[in-house]
Amino acid sequence: MKRFNVGIIGATGMVGQRFLLLLKNHPRFNVVCLAASPSSAGKRYADAVKKWHLAEPMPEKFADFTVLDASADKKKIAAQTDFCFCAVNMKKEEIKKLEYEYAKLECPVVSNNSAHRGTDDVPMIIPEINPEHLEVISAQRKRLGTKRGFIAVKSNCSLQSYVPLLHPLKKFGIKQVAVTTYQAISGAGKTFETMPEITDNIIPYIGGEEEKSETEPLKIWGEVSDGKIVPAASPVITAQCLRVPVSDGHTAACFVSFEKKPSKEEIIKAWTEFSGEPQKLSLPSAPKKFIHYFPEDDRPQPRLDRNCERGMAVCAGRLREDCVFDYKFIGFSHNTLRGAAGGAVLLAELLAAKGYFDRT
Repeated sequence: MKRFNVGIIGATGMVGQRFLLLLKNHPRFNVVCLAASPSSAGKRYADAVKKWHLAEPMPEKFADFTVLDASADKKKIAAQTDFCFCAVNMKKEEIKKLEYEYAKLECPVVSNNSAHRGTDDVPMIIPEINPEHLEVISAQRKRLGTKRGFIAVKSNCSLQSYVPLLHPLKKFGIKQVAVTTYQAISGAGKTFETMPEITDNIIPYIGGEEEKSETEPLKIWGEVSDGKIVPAASPVITAQCLRVPVSDGHTAACFVSFEKKPSKEEIIKAWTEFSGEPQKLSLPSAPKKFIHYFPEDDRPQPRLDRNCERGMAVCAGRLREDCVFDYKFIGFSHNTLRGAAGGAVLLAELLAAKGYFDRT
């Protein structure tokens, strides 16, 4: 099996740390360099990390890596790697510029950042749902003037808690969706220690999240046409996003109306039988079963279900008819695994399987 040399840009942050845990023994991806801000550059990785945020300890194999400067050392990083993961904490325009620079150095970028999610020739992929959008990469390469370099992104972490549950139901004609997401503090890169204001509290605003929750699904469900991804025109989605005192795992309360109302049994069947390209290809990070439905009234729960299929499955429960919409249900996913680093690793596995990292 072909292996690829990988860099992690933004390696010292919470998502970067999660990448290291996921990649320490990966069968196809070999981490060869770590990059971060100028303040971390030149230090041992173990010294550069101000705080290790995750319960599993830092992998020893990365502790003595010398951290590179993500901006100043771009050429050095691109020369060492077949592609890079990017999870930096910078302003949006700075991220766009940085990712373009790596792509133009013929270093493909698999991004956890939001900067390029609205770029119409950058595929935004949930691998089980829209792998066909990868074909837009050829148009992006033409625009950038590259042979190998490109940017591919994963969607917003909160989408993973409800869009995968809506997708198998599209055959019934989804008309309207209302969703409220209850988002863990790790989505803000925080822990209870670093976010004391969340204790005994709910914060009813997360900047930009509601707009992303309403528009990003339409790009995911769009079509590639003339070298661009044209977003779907429907369904109409309205969203509210709350930060809640949960360490990991985003929950969604979702309400949906259909053109042709299915039975409860048809919905559960559509969920439990659904699988996608990652399952067909047996990608290393893919859950064997993408969607898990819980019949219990009190599931899914973050503490019980966040690690379902190593945190890569999407969970559903409490499906019932509604007096305003046709149905309502609860969705759930692990926001830093399926929703962030794990989703990006799965996207990279899909890109590798499809030959996008190959050198000709």
